[in-house]
Amino acid sequence: MELKELADAIIAGNRDRARALTEQAIAAKVAPQKLINQGLIAGMSVVGEKFKNNEFYVPEVLIAARAMHASLDLLRPLIAEAGIEPVGTVAIGTVKGDLHDIGKNLVAMMLEGAGYEVKDLGVDVKPEQFVEAAKDKRVQLVALSALLTTTMPAMADTIKALQEAGVRRKIKVMIGGAPVTQSYADEISAAGYAPDAASAVDKAKELLAA
Repeated sequence: MELKELADAIIAGNRDRARALTEQAIAAKVAPQKLINQGLIAGMSVVGEKFKNNEFYVPEVLIAARAMHASLDLLRPLIAEAGIEPVGTVAIGTVKGDLHDIGKNLVAMMLEGAGYEVKDLGVDVKPEQFVEAAKDKRVQLVALSALLTTTMPAMADTIKALQEAGVRRKIKVMIGGAPVTQSYADEISAAGYAPDAASAVDKAKELLAA
C-alpha cells in the first residue's frame, strides 16, 4: 500500500479519506509505526513547512490536524498493543490568567503529528498545575503559551515554581505566543522559544536532543 496517499489526504485535510486509507492499511497488516512515520508524520511535516512559508494558514492547519487525528484515533489501540514509545512527552498549556487556546492547540496538534505524546493542560493553567504535570516521569518538556502581555509574567512564575519544586533539572521549558520573544525567554531562563507552531516542533526536537 502506498502510504504517500495517506500523507496527501492529511495535507489536503480530507478526514474521511485519511480514515479509509488507515483502515485499509490496518487490514493489510501495515505496521503501525510505518503508518505513523510515512503517513501521519510525513503529512504533518509538509503541513508545518507550508505553514512556515505562509502557504497554509491556521484554518488549513486545523483541517489537516483533524484528518491526522481521524487516522491517529484508529492507530492508538495498535500503538498501545505494539508498545511503541512516543518520540517524547510534552505537557502544554496556556498560562494562568490567559484563556486563549488556538495557538496552544496548534502546537499540541503539530507535536502529536510529529510523534510526541501530548498532555494538554488547557487554558488558565496555574504554576502548580504545570509542576504537577512535570512530576510525571515521562514528561521531558513543558510548553507554556501566552497571548497577552499581561499574562507573560505567569510564565516567569511557572518557571520559578518548577525550580522550587525541584523538577526543573529533569525537564526543558519552551515558551511561545504572539507577544513572546527570544529575549523574554532568555530573561526568564526558558530553554527555548518558538515564534509559531511549526517552529515549536523543530525547537522541541532540538531541546530534547540536547
